Amino acid sequence: MRYGVLGPLAVQDAGGGQVAVPEAKVRALLAALLVHGGAPVSADRLIEDLWEGRPPGRPLNTLQTKVSQLRRALGAEQVPRTPAGYRLRLEAGGLDAARFRDAVEEAHRAGGPSERARLLTGALRLWRGPAYADFAGAAFARDEAARLEELRLDAAECLAEARIELGDADGALPDLRELVGAHPLRERLHALYMRALYRAGRQGEALDAFHGLRTRLRDELGVDPSAQVGEVHTAILRREAAEPPRSGPPERPRSNLPAPPTPLIGREAESEHLCRELRAPDGGRLLTVTGPGGVGKTRLAVAAVRSLRADFPDGTWLVELAGVDRRSSAADIAERVVTVLGLCEGAAGAEAADLVGWLCGALAGRRLILLLDNCEHVVAQVAEVAGALLAAAPEVRTVVTGQEALDVPGEAVLPLPPLALPPASAGPGLEPIAASGAVRLFTERARAASPGFVLTAENAPAVAAICRRLDGIPLAIELVAARVRALAPERIAAGLDDRFALPTGPGRGRPTRQQTLRAMIDWSWGLLTGEERTLLRRLAVSPDGTTPEAARALCPDRPPGGRSALDLLSRLVDRSLVVRDGDRYRLLESVAAYSAEKLAEAGETGEVRRRFVAFHTERAELADARLRGARQRRSLEALDAETVNMRRALELAVRHSDAGSALRLVNALAWYWSLRSRLGEARRSLAAALALPGGPPVARAVAGAWLASFEGRPGRADAADPVLRARLLCSVGTSLYREGDRGAGRRLVEEALAGARAAGDRWGEAAALAERADHRVDAGDADAARADAERSAELFAAAGDRWGRLRAGGSLARAAELDRDRTAVAALLEEGLRGAEELGLWGEAVETLLCLGHVAAAQDEAARARRFYARALRLAAERSHERGAAEAAARLAAAGARSPAAAPAAPPS
Repeated sequence: MRYGVLGPLAVQDAGGGQVAVPEAKVRALLAALLVHGGAPVSADRLIEDLWEGRPPGRPLNTLQTKVSQLRRALGAEQVPRTPAGYRLRLEAGGLDAARFRDAVEEAHRAGGPSERARLLTGALRLWRGPAYADFAGAAFARDEAARLEELRLDAAECLAEARIELGDADGALPDLRELVGAHPLRERLHALYMRALYRAGRQGEALDAFHGLRTRLRDELGVDPSAQVGEVHTAILRREAAEPPRSGPPERPRSNLPAPPTPLIGREAESEHLCRELRAPDGGRLLTVTGPGGVGKTRLAVAAVRSLRADFPDGTWLVELAGVDRRSSAADIAERVVTVLGLCEGAAGAEAADLVGWLCGALAGRRLILLLDNCEHVVAQVAEVAGALLAAAPEVRTVVTGQEALDVPGEAVLPLPPLALPPASAGPGLEPIAASGAVRLFTERARAASPGFVLTAENAPAVAAICRRLDGIPLAIELVAARVRALAPERIAAGLDDRFALPTGPGRGRPTRQQTLRAMIDWSWGLLTGEERTLLRRLAVSPDGTTPEAARALCPDRPPGGRSALDLLSRLVDRSLVVRDGDRYRLLESVAAYSAEKLAEAGETGEVRRRFVAFHTERAELADARLRGARQRRSLEALDAETVNMRRALELAVRHSDAGSALRLVNALAWYWSLRSRLGEARRSLAAALALPGGPPVARAVAGAWLASFEGRPGRADAADPVLRARLLCSVGTSLYREGDRGAGRRLVEEALAGARAAGDRWGEAAALAERADHRVDAGDADAARADAERSAELFAAAGDRWGRLRAGGSLARAAELDRDRTAVAALLEEGLRGAEELGLWGEAVETLLCLGHVAAAQDEAARARRFYARALRLAAERSHERGAAEAAARLAAAGARSPAAAPAAPPS
């Protein structure tokens, strides 16, 4: 069976014939199963999706009838039932949306514009109308349809970009004009439209398009066009045929703040105050939002900071510290900030002891907001970092959330009270009750749980009583509002009266509001099944959220016929105990603390921590194996997403003297740290693992060799695996050569090359050849260097390794430079730049832009050289690549002041 959702719902059988699916609810059932991509969907979820809070009588029986009708249309085997629910059997390529995503991903990996245009044209032909067109008003399809439409727009932009590169600007213009009309504020689209107009000889229209966009942005958003659009405008004014923006990330993201899943309610005054303080030139540069757990500190801070993105050109950044060990140092906090901002710490050679100072220097002169969230367990360390930033970076605003102030000079504190409660003696009518923040929040969350819920004169007194009983604590209100699906407000209010007449157990002795929150979490806990309780308490060990796979690893003892981890997670989300963030599931801080207590009470803490460490160690090893091939980009992204949990796993292994796991973990992450230039983290982590007694001697030797490589000193790996041994020799040899010990470096690389060939390791051979090619360039032997680099590029291409192609391309470019074949050099460097941007290798991207600038200068293209140097300078400054920034500034000054012939004599090596 093949299914189509990129337009009206369509079904085809194996022969290509149309399959009729009768009745609207049966078609909706099929669409709901397709939204989940073949994953099981619980009966409860399907009932909610199909009837949206207004289920028929005997809903399970009605659902089974709809499933039977769908099976008759498709075949019984196509809609099997599993313990986790119903699912749709989907074969590879059976869903047009999946084929579209795969084609777009392949296009982004493609090298030349012709191939990109071919793949994107085919992908866009799959669309027959809006995604899930038959279900535009259905809540279950809304998010997936929006994601597909955004991907469709991105593909259309990339296709237009490829056509412009191919010289078909006239052909790209009709589609671009239609897209610009439909998306009048989308800046990358306008940049492409302006370039296409200019390339088609319509400079006046291109300038009119820019002025129209600028006017709309100022009138509707109060902002100016981005730097990307400004560069296009400048190039058009100067009549410079600048290259179109490349596919991949068109512009560095300026924020990592999550989009709020629900609107902020009842905090208008506090949000306005926070925004006013942050925006004012003489306002607070360090603001701490304090309050008890569950009062909504994070939600307020994220919403306020998110609204200020246009005021802070260097970004608004969330640094989550809930998963940081309380014994961490200020340098560990600084390292988290460096990682979130994507700064090139490795390019500066910063050590842990100096990382706070390095961070201050990197942020000096930038205008940005740092939101350091959940800091109550590391108050002293955060105070040290925040105080240093206060003194060294006057344009940086720091917002901190926690249960106490930092007590730093210059700090402004905003104590966050509970939500406003309805008056105790409200008169007749709804207005006095409905106006309070607590009731507004309850009403909105109750409506989300049960779409038919309405605040009425009959239920308003009960809702007001609930909010008063809960002291206006947002999290407690949300937990209770989720029960409206099963209980009327009057029943909930009566249940709360009974509950608060009973002792609250471990909550005794806490402040009243914390007892209230504790009671509500207790109540929610009591309504869970045994499986749900087991998973919830075990999730407390994951500081940065979890995936369904990780949740399964924490609960391998699922009873026969039990629910799947994904189904359990979905049920916990429905109960407001777990928050879904994309494909990750997180605990709120108060729920996490409660769950940790329950984990200890169950006597499972040690065992669950061992499972957590084992799972992330295995995941790191699996990702490491995939970092050298076609799945490199996805593996990098997976490790990026799990950074906090990986660090937590290493902390636990070190704390409990589990040398075996610690050594396995650091050895698996070493190549990832190298690719991401996290040299300081690599040195510290390897040293911590090696300081533990015991562990397999081979793993210890491998970790020692990796540490020697990162420290630039001699070292050998007595690894039994000849492939691993050769790769480590190459890594150490490369490091020694670049640190100045060229003789030793050359010998180790030669030994590594021989070892890789003997072991049949094509990847290791390619890496050693690329390094040896650079040695031969330095010796002036262009022919030998070119031969090595070409063979390296061939082997890396066969492996599908994007970093390897970048590495070999750099060596080929250097060899071609010796022959003055500058056309070949530029083509190789352009390919390398695309690879560096795709993988987020910003140091390599800076170096490649410098090389491209040099080549342009040598070809008497001064304006083009300046553009490359300017891009390099911007990127280096954004990522705090100090050496690259200094080099780019010097070259930019030289290109502007002297003739191209006076440019530097050789590209950077």
